[in-house]
Amino acid sequence: MTSVQQGTLRVPGASLFYRSCGRSAPLLVLAGGDADMTDPLRDALAHQHRVITYDRRGWSRSVIDPGGPAPGIGVHADDACRLLAELADEPALVFGSGLGALVGLDLLARHPDQVRMLVAHEASTPQLLDEEDAAALRAAQQAVIEAFRQGGVAAAARLAGELAGLDPEDREPDVPLPAPGAREAANTRVLLSSDLPQAAAYRIDLPALDIQARKLTPAAGRSSRRGPLHACAAALAEILERPLAEFPGGHTGWLLRPRAFADKLSDVFDGTDRPDWRLTDGAAPRPERRP
Repeated sequence: MTSVQQGTLRVPGASLFYRSCGRSAPLLVLAGGDADMTDPLRDALAHQHRVITYDRRGWSRSVIDPGGPAPGIGVHADDACRLLAELADEPALVFGSGLGALVGLDLLARHPDQVRMLVAHEASTPQLLDEEDAAALRAAQQAVIEAFRQGGVAAAARLAGELAGLDPEDREPDVPLPAPGAREAANTRVLLSSDLPQAAAYRIDLPALDIQARKLTPAAGRSSRRGPLHACAAALAEILERPLAEFPGGHTGWLLRPRAFADKLSDVFDGTDRPDWRLTDGAAPRPERRP
């Protein structure tokens, strides 16, 4: 297996634990919240990319300074920017899923020079849906937050799984389900108490993303087609006139189908690097726009 380097990067208000594995062009993974969760995906990608993973601020080994506020999406994007400035000497390929996709969208909007191409998988963007669907998604998010406040982790995790359409059986045969432990429980509490409320309050910067649209591929899981997060990805693709890439599995396909997911991700990145790449058959690539 390719050797793995790891370290800690000091950033304003926190210390970030990171890993780097593989060679060639840098690929930053913004999925899950803990570097360990993406190890199988990283290993499947490392033969073709130099994969950078890390613990999101407040998770596992990435410690927030005492007294620091709960980080928002912009803070997480700034962390990713500083990590790339430290570890990459060229614009990086970026893959984000869920909250990580929101982080990737914020990174692309505010730090576009750091990003060569972003694949944003099932970001929650109710602002892009019609009024009824947006209200339903926001209500479902708020229900998860309230369930955590009133009933704790178990009650909230059940609702969150329903919202994301999680199916633990939708996985590659030799991929085990994540084993719960003390660190996983602590991370889940951070997710429910801090990350999810920040994600629910976040609004993507559509004008900035429109300018950078050629660097963005919205994505969703094949198993998520009837869910609200797939609808968000499809809406983003339609509004920015980008192709919608469908990936194996559902919202956590990167976790439960890592090899097939890595193959698709590499294909998407390779395809967008071709000079003859088109949005759809016969359509020309979207030109850069000015604000």
